[in-house]
Amino acid sequence: MGVWRIDADVLASSRFVVSPMVETVGCLAAFTGQHRISATQREWLREYEPVFRARWGADPFALPFLRDAIRPGWLADFLVRPPRVEAPVFADDLARVAATTDEHARRDILETMDRPLTPVLHEDGLVARAVELLDWAWRHTVRPGWPRRRRVFEADIVARTGRLGTGGWAAVLDGMRPGMRWLGDGRLQINAYDYPPRDVTGSRLVFAPTTSARGWVSWEEPADVHAIIYPCTGWLAQDPDVVPPGALASLIGPARARILTLLAEPKSTTQLVALTGQTLGSAGGHLRVLRDAGLADRRRAGRSVLYYRTPLGDALCRGEPPVSSSGSARPPRRR
Repeated sequence: MGVWRIDADVLASSRFVVSPMVETVGCLAAFTGQHRISATQREWLREYEPVFRARWGADPFALPFLRDAIRPGWLADFLVRPPRVEAPVFADDLARVAATTDEHARRDILETMDRPLTPVLHEDGLVARAVELLDWAWRHTVRPGWPRRRRVFEADIVARTGRLGTGGWAAVLDGMRPGMRWLGDGRLQINAYDYPPRDVTGSRLVFAPTTSARGWVSWEEPADVHAIIYPCTGWLAQDPDVVPPGALASLIGPARARILTLLAEPKSTTQLVALTGQTLGSAGGHLRVLRDAGLADRRRAGRSVLYYRTPLGDALCRGEPPVSSSGSARPPRRR
């Protein structure tokens, strides 16, 4: 199995980042049909696969390149260089890809490959055409929905970092991506492949969420930055643009209705800020009103305070007020 040796200093200085390039590469992988597709990507493919096929379906380079460079179990290193800043910009990371030589790119693609390179990839201009494909994918299929994706990723990051206070790094790392778990004694299993252990001591460690089903790991020499790209899954990937029932929005206001809808699973104020784009003060004010009305309540989980819907809040989100055993509507909770 692939194991990284990580000391306490590396973990303490590690960072979570949201990367447009990471998400673009993950989405490009979905177009090939060779990879497991997440539920989020499946929905996205329904809208954008026809757009991709119309532009690139007859192109002699695009699909052969994707099949060779982003094949199951392997992504060419020049496409997945680890993020080096806390707020990566797509244009900057695209320039890093563009700086790769064709020969270097071919070596990356051929690593672990058990068949010859597709002939079109031997032609000059491989990297330039890959850059064109990446840029198109970002501008036409990822950037249109990027604000929503970013809010989902930010909420995921808030939830995962919040686990540090209750379960330590084992709670954060276990199950972050398929085959990954904390083994203890400074050892992190990153996948189930039979690779020799890798010493990450003295390096920077970066985590980045993606809508991909599996994610990946990456580094570049000199290996001063290692990245773990992990799938944003489960309730953490809840759609932040979910639309509350119209009657509920009319009753309590659209901002409060949206927060109440998002509380289908417990969330902290910081998570709600990330999902809705509201200020901390606004989100906190709406939560106070919802609690006073008996629609939401809160509980402490370690160092975090999580808000959740009451039965009355659940019923209103379904469009049906709850009824007590006596047949009357339940009264709101009093402070």
